[in-house]
Amino acid sequence: MSIKAGTQYMHLETRPGSNYRQLFLKGRRIRAAVVDEAVHGPDPSTPEEFASDYQIPLEAVLEALDYAAQNQALIQLERDREAADIRARGLDRASSA
Repeated sequence: MSIKAGTQYMHLETRPGSNYRQLFLKGRRIRAAVVDEAVHGPDPSTPEEFASDYQIPLEAVLEALDYAAQNQALIQLERDREAADIRARGLDRASSA
């Protein structure tokens, strides 16, 4: 569940004080998992489109995708923790407005 030994990323960094252990795009509040979900999710964009939309280097997007692929267990753990927090706070229920 940790970063693969020996892998160094030029465009990714830890975020001190974050509740997330996964890496973020340098200088941005964008987690690697967010990039992965944008490219592989239900309404996917290409890595080139993501890079253009967020004005970041394509290499940063490709690093985030590589990182997410190599750290799926950590990312899933953090997704599960986030979902449990949402349920515990009752934010998963439809409001009756």
